[in-house]
Amino acid sequence: MNYKWLEWAQQLQAIAQNGFTYSENPFDIERDQQIRQIAAEIMGTYSNMEHSYILDLFSKEDGYATPKVDVRGVVFRDDKILLVKEREDSCWTLPGGWVDIGESPSEAVVREVFEESGYQTKAVKLLAVYDRNHRRHGHPPFRHHVYKLFFHCQLLGGTPVENIETEEVAFFGEQEIPQLSLTRVVPTQIARLFEHYRNPDYSTDFD
Repeated sequence: MNYKWLEWAQQLQAIAQNGFTYSENPFDIERDQQIRQIAAEIMGTYSNMEHSYILDLFSKEDGYATPKVDVRGVVFRDDKILLVKEREDSCWTLPGGWVDIGESPSEAVVREVFEESGYQTKAVKLLAVYDRNHRRHGHPPFRHHVYKLFFHCQLLGGTPVENIETEEVAFFGEQEIPQLSLTRVVPTQIARLFEHYRNPDYSTDFD
């Protein structure tokens, strides 16, 4: 599907946020407030979210606008890939989440894999850097612009555990992949990660 409206809303929000960061002229600030309002109205109209909720989210963003960073751990065992079942939508995904302030990407993915699955790992290779907004990936629309980093993580130990975000942990073969949480990972990405597994000399994917 074409989510051009989302791209417009995100770009307008970024223009407004950057304006708030650097502008001191009250007329410029007033203009940026109007731009932010328009961005929130576009997103609210097409996403069925409350305009006031979106505007509140936008207002909490400060500094120069840049994409957020999401990391995903790619862990294989016996030719099967590790997935966790999200409580939020009862669908499956690679363990992962947002990078916290003060963390490196590799530290973040190791932490996320452990928190969501119970397995201890070591990040050994960056397999892919994907722009979540790029239509070829097929993710549903999301209010933020996100870069997704997929790390091959070597399994060191641990046992499967549940936590507040995930309710099941399991390894799946390439032909056994369950229903995926498409906001987090899509089937084409899983298929590509199996290709990386079979071909460890592949270079890192990007975009």
